[in-house]
Amino acid sequence: MFLLSVTLLYFLPSIIGHKKRDFTGIFILNLLLGWTVIGWIIAMIWACAAGEQQPVYAIAGPARYCTRCGAMTPGAHFCPTCARPL
Repeated sequence: MFLLSVTLLYFLPSIIGHKKRDFTGIFILNLLLGWTVIGWIIAMIWACAAGEQQPVYAIAGPARYCTRCGAMTPGAHFCPTCARPL
């Protein structure tokens, strides 16, 4: 039980940053330099400060892009979000 809790504490920055876009860098820093206190603190700060991954959406078929709000609408002539002509 002690070994499990120490391992979870060691990889806490990687666990916190698992859905961040910089996860690979956070994990490598945590793995290689986490045994030093400074490396672990830097990995923890990076994991807390990194931005979330943005989802990527794909629309099949012809779609129009609104330059005002960024909405993609398949086959429409007006944006359903801001009502601007496309």
